[in-house]
Amino acid sequence: MNKSIYALSSLCLALAGTLSWAQAAAPNDAQIAGIVVAANTVDIEAGELARTSAKDKQVKDFGQRMVTDHTGVNKQATALVKKLNVTPEESATSKALKEGGAANIAKLKGMKGATFDKAYVDNEVTYHQTVLDAIDKTLIPNAKNAELKGLLEQVRPAIDAHLQHAKQMQAAMK
Repeated sequence: MNKSIYALSSLCLALAGTLSWAQAAAPNDAQIAGIVVAANTVDIEAGELARTSAKDKQVKDFGQRMVTDHTGVNKQATALVKKLNVTPEESATSKALKEGGAANIAKLKGMKGATFDKAYVDNEVTYHQTVLDAIDKTLIPNAKNAELKGLLEQVRPAIDAHLQHAKQMQAAMK
């Protein structure tokens, strides 16, 4: 495994550990909204990079899908928090997501071709699994507002579909 891919893998594992620790504090609805926005923004930024930097058309298309789908979720989340008069609040989890996303982008920018494609897809598998776990184990169980909980339940299948798609691409790359 080359050093860049190893560094990305280590980053994802560290992020997963940070999310698990941060979630132990049972986020409130404002923090959940902040986590949702941060998680989507991180994947939008990685998807935008994949759209322009990936070699494989399937990876480029997946990047575009991430931009489209996660932008849509952020629009829904933003509209909901406005309606509920809730301001998304920074938390340890949203900070960890942003920091991990920035580190991932920095690593990916140093890669080209098939190396970029594999690193991007590997990260998407790990990232979507981590987000799915957070939705199931922390965000839905701790959401107090029924509409916020409903939004999380509504977007969960799309996150799982992204994970399955990324896993299929990952398997094809081996």
